[in-house]
Amino acid sequence: MGLGCKMISLEPPILCRLPPTTPTSFRTKTIVFSSYAPDKGGGAVSTGLPKAHTYTASFKTLGACKLGISWYPDFEYNAQGGTGAGTGSKVADDANELSVDFDIETLYIPPLTSSTTKFLGLPLPTFLKIDIVPQLFQGNINQESGKVDLEFLAKFCFSVGSVYKAPALLVKTVLTSDESKGKIRGGRGERLDEEGNCKLVGVAFVEPIHDFFMDSFLT
Repeated sequence: MGLGCKMISLEPPILCRLPPTTPTSFRTKTIVFSSYAPDKGGGAVSTGLPKAHTYTASFKTLGACKLGISWYPDFEYNAQGGTGAGTGSKVADDANELSVDFDIETLYIPPLTSSTTKFLGLPLPTFLKIDIVPQLFQGNINQESGKVDLEFLAKFCFSVGSVYKAPALLVKTVLTSDESKGKIRGGRGERLDEEGNCKLVGVAFVEPIHDFFMDSFLT
């Protein structure tokens, strides 16, 4: 899975059943950080040790993403329009490391549809749709090196109009700005730049869901 995004800008990939393993990436254009020291009232600032800073984090997904499944050619995926917000804090003993946790209620990743996704150069059929429902998005960002590692857990829900809806695929991976490798697929991301842009990649193995159609397709 490959994803482009802005963290201020983050770029990520995407996930799906990946026998035995498959890469995912998202393209997000951001994680914008701003810090503040909580005001405990009165406006007075005491001297001594500095107060712990809390950071706000946001990201936007970009286009030109890819989703790979097993041995099949990659899906071209335009994830433009995805958003999310969260908070971050300094990691103990490392002034450059931030621990970030995105609020699931704010996370939105565009579904794979005929308007966002192409396979072999052609749009997906209009009746096919894959919704992505995030369950977890958290990890670490190094402000000095630009390295990003985010745990990503999401449900991928495949449907064919109102005729067929498969059980959700649970996809779990670490989206990284470095390298991710599996038995079949792999990918290399790009670290956070000065404008907050990065490319995240991840490989995941998805367990069978005991649905004949989906298990056959993903094997």
